[in-house]
Amino acid sequence: MTLPEIHGRPILIQFQPDLRVHHGKLVTSGGSEVHAASCVRRREMVLDGTLRRRPRELRRIFMHELFHFAWPRLGNPKRRSYEELLESEIQRRVRGELGWSAQMRKKALGPDDPRIRTRHWREYVCESFCDTAAWLFAGLPRHVEFTLPDRARRRRRDWFEKQGLTRRIAV
Repeated sequence: MTLPEIHGRPILIQFQPDLRVHHGKLVTSGGSEVHAASCVRRREMVLDGTLRRRPRELRRIFMHELFHFAWPRLGNPKRRSYEELLESEIQRRVRGELGWSAQMRKKALGPDDPRIRTRHWREYVCESFCDTAAWLFAGLPRHVEFTLPDRARRRRRDWFEKQGLTRRIAV
């Protein structure tokens, strides 16, 4: 299946059974179970086939993956601004996240990761952005993975609005 074009280029979307990843690569056995994976450079998205039977979860995970394609197109000033939002949450010791992928990376951060902008920090920021977008756009008011407090959720929603990322686009 091909998604409508984003920036003039289609994204190939595939479903595969028993989706697993090992060292950042999709594998047919072993590795860790995942719901989805995207390769932005190749414009490909792979979703676990079991999601077809869970439309709400498919919508949430699809939106998360779709925003992996938006992240590099934001530009450095907007990405840095989102980093600053997350840095302020960490300084205020805000717990929780809006998805498992960001939560596990947040828990693994060291105290110096934000300051020196390590790879772990940058991966967390990207996953947090995508999980936040999925929370905003998938139409799910509640989910077990939505553990970020309401006040922090409002700040993130405000950030998306300020960046012009919540405007409706006529298709």
